[in-house]
Amino acid sequence: MRCGLVVTTHDRPDALECVLASVSRQSRWPDEITVAEDGSDPATARVVHGFEPSSRCPVRHVTQPHEGFRAGRIRNAAIAASDCDYLVLLDGDMVVDADFVADHVALARPGRFSQGVRILLDERATRALLASPGRLPGLLTPGLGGLRRSYAVHAPALTSLVRGIAGTVISIKSCNQGFWRSDLLAANGFDEDHSGWGYEDKELCARLENAGVRRQTLLFAAIAFHLDHAPAARHGVDSNRERWLETLRSGRRRCEHGIDGHLPA
Repeated sequence: MRCGLVVTTHDRPDALECVLASVSRQSRWPDEITVAEDGSDPATARVVHGFEPSSRCPVRHVTQPHEGFRAGRIRNAAIAASDCDYLVLLDGDMVVDADFVADHVALARPGRFSQGVRILLDERATRALLASPGRLPGLLTPGLGGLRRSYAVHAPALTSLVRGIAGTVISIKSCNQGFWRSDLLAANGFDEDHSGWGYEDKELCARLENAGVRRQTLLFAAIAFHLDHAPAARHGVDSNRERWLETLRSGRRRCEHGIDGHLPA
């Protein structure tokens, strides 16, 4: 199985450098890395180009004009550009454990998509990591948010035992997810009719579930730490939530405007 890593970023090159440094310490490297940039920032391009010489796999950099929050669209472009069997989606402010990719690959199952965890770092811990991009956080790192410190326990042998109940406490978030590319193509990826922040990830996963692709939650595996930042503007969240609810009500399995707009004719 070939596994691709898609790292989504916008206007935060210091965080991206920290994330790619953690990727460089993986026990199992991905077979390709795509940096999916919502915008076109020279500083981000320098981070990507600086990472390429030390990478053990091909590195791709895809961009689009920044016209508001369009993370779903740039993820679709990255998915379309890949030929990997399995894709792990990671936000560009998520520093990953050394076994992050290995866990996603080992736990991938046909007919399922994987939801990984997100452990919040406070402002002080974030500053420390940004100052030393080569450091990896862990269970004992100061500044982990509350109960979520327990999410930093790495025990993948337990993951399959708790993946059902874990799904009741860990919400859908595209910052750390794994999908079979064929399932994403069948669903046509993220719905680009969403406008602004919110629910584009939940809506995609609802379509997958409507098609019989079930969720598994990777508690105690595929661990990632979220660098602190100000919350995103919530423009469009109400209409996006309604599109998600309509997908739940209608049972639709495919969106109209998605990955197919980025595939060769």
